Amino acid sequence: MTEDVQKHSVHTLVFRSLKRTHDMFVSDHAKAVALDDQSYKMKMAVKMRAEYKPVLHMPVLKEGRERGPLHASDPYGQLGYPLPDASPHYLVTGTHPYPSAPGVALTAETQMQKMPSEAGVHSMALALPPAQARQEASRTAASVAEIHRHAGAAERSHPPQHALSLMEGGTKSSGLLPRKAPTMPKPQWHPPWKLYRVISGHLGWVRSIAVEPGNQWFVTGSADRTIKIWDLASGKLKLSLTGHISTVRGVAVSTRSPYLFSCGEDKQVKCWDLEYNKVIRHYHGHLSAVYDLDLHPTIDVLVTCSRDATARVWDIRSKANVHTLSGHTNTVATVKCQSAEPQVVTGSHDTTIRLWDLVAGKTRATLTNHKKSVRALVLHPRQYTFASGSPDNIKQWKCPDGNFIQNLSGHNAIINTLAVNSDGVLVSGADNGTIHMWDWRTGYNFQRIHAAVQPGSLDSESGIFACVFDQSESRLITAEADKTIKVYKEDDTATEESHPVNWKPEILKRKRF
Repeated sequence: MTEDVQKHSVHTLVFRSLKRTHDMFVSDHAKAVALDDQSYKMKMAVKMRAEYKPVLHMPVLKEGRERGPLHASDPYGQLGYPLPDASPHYLVTGTHPYPSAPGVALTAETQMQKMPSEAGVHSMALALPPAQARQEASRTAASVAEIHRHAGAAERSHPPQHALSLMEGGTKSSGLLPRKAPTMPKPQWHPPWKLYRVISGHLGWVRSIAVEPGNQWFVTGSADRTIKIWDLASGKLKLSLTGHISTVRGVAVSTRSPYLFSCGEDKQVKCWDLEYNKVIRHYHGHLSAVYDLDLHPTIDVLVTCSRDATARVWDIRSKANVHTLSGHTNTVATVKCQSAEPQVVTGSHDTTIRLWDLVAGKTRATLTNHKKSVRALVLHPRQYTFASGSPDNIKQWKCPDGNFIQNLSGHNAIINTLAVNSDGVLVSGADNGTIHMWDWRTGYNFQRIHAAVQPGSLDSESGIFACVFDQSESRLITAEADKTIKVYKEDDTATEESHPVNWKPEILKRKRF
């Protein structure tokens, strides 16, 4: 009697094992039929041979008849399968979680458990959430090579995008369509610029330039420690100012008062009264050479930057050091001010650009895209944008947060200065004496200039240290290493036919770094 019970238990366990394997086979077969995905079928073929060999001789049994009507409280249709008294073609008895085994009594409710129909399997597959569908698709795509290796089939599977579109409802996603590469829009035509005047008079490198608001004269600072004022129309020297004991690196003329400001490598920042042509204020505080300065357009504030890695904000009248803008880790080479935020922008040899909150005296954003020293900045006179120059390239940025716009590549030199006018002509001047003209909107380089050095100078003295447009924006003035000041103007005889734009709708390369 005991042996019979043991044999019955063994037979029961074997039957249960085979039955579960068969159930898994039926379920996977139904999925293969429902999803009609060739890569899935190939995977199932391998799985059938590997895992379902013991039950492959058993017939695939038919499932229940058509589903009944959906119930209002059953959104997934689980109550829509045939009722027990609907006499389906095939019923599975004793399946999990109610195994047929000794000691387990099967009731009328549990002894028969129906399998879902093909339509049910298909609707459940399509109802998968997108995240799960993507996971399934990625698994299928990742195992294609494995399937080919094991199955040895020559049949090609669909790409994962196709499987994904099937599992998400059979519609193509717009994100899967190939993107069209961006192209450079056609640049605006600008007439070329030509040299029409060379002004001599300084005995050293001319390092800085500023034009007065009335457009009658301009001022230059030089390595000969002098500041000279020139008549803009004739180019004749009007006045020389002495007082600095080292190179004058920056000059600025106030629009709000008859004052001229200068800074130099002697650590000094001076305020000159042009009615008396003498210094009336000194601003003390920088610990090393002062490389640049700029005046705020709407309030009486002066901002200077220095080799001591700081920029300082000064009250013009009281000479008080309102803020010391700390954060750069190397020489701050250039500074610009504007009335809108950010009111102060600095560029440094530490390769970063900082946008400053003038009220708080703190950094509001740091731009780290450049890979080399930033020696030049320029604010667009009309747009809410600015540009920065570095040996790697010129970059354009959007205010107030410094969002990157585009790169202007091709001026492969140390860029010392930038200038831009209202027509969208951007000028970059470099250490090797070259000047590049760019269309601001598209970044198209429409002209390159390399003027000859002054007779008697060495070729190595070909360098552009500063450039600026006059108030009419019809003349460009450059400060150069051959001790001269050069003045350029637009070529009035040029036309679009004589100087066409050499432009093709090529793919636009906008590097992010």
